[in-house]
Amino acid sequence: MNETTRTENLRPGWKPGQSGNPKGRPKGSRNRVTLVALAAMEEGADAIARKVVEMAKGGDISAARLVLERLVPPAKERPVAISLPDTGSADGVAQAQAAILQAVAAGDLLPGEAATLSGIVEARRKALETQELEQRISALEASK
Repeated sequence: MNETTRTENLRPGWKPGQSGNPKGRPKGSRNRVTLVALAAMEEGADAIARKVVEMAKGGDISAARLVLERLVPPAKERPVAISLPDTGSADGVAQAQAAILQAVAAGDLLPGEAATLSGIVEARRKALETQELEQRISALEASK
C-alpha cells in the first residue's frame, strides 16, 4: 500500500486545501462553552462584585486594589503647560525643541510627554520646510 492511498483514506471526503464547511463559521458566533461561561458569570457578577467590595471594606488590600482599578482607571495622559517660542521659523522650531529638552531636564515634563511635544514641533518644522520648498519652486518656475 503506498503513502497516498493511506492518507486519502483518512480524509473525510474533501480534497486537500478544501474546507468541509466552505462558508465557515458565521461571524459573531460563539463557542458553546464560552456562552455557558458568560451566562454563569452574568448570574453571579452582582454577588461577586458585592463580595469584592465587602472584602475591600474589610481590609483586603488585593480586593481594594481591584475595586479602585475598576472605578478609577489609570490616567494615560495629563495636561501639560509649557511656554514655547513662536514656531513660525526654523530658528523658532530649534528654540522650541531646546525648551522641551530643558523642561525634561528640570523635571517639568516626563520623557514620554516630551517625545509627544517634540513630534508636534517636528511636524511643524516639516510643514515649514514644505512651504519654503513650494515657494522656491514657484519662484524658479516664474523666472523661466
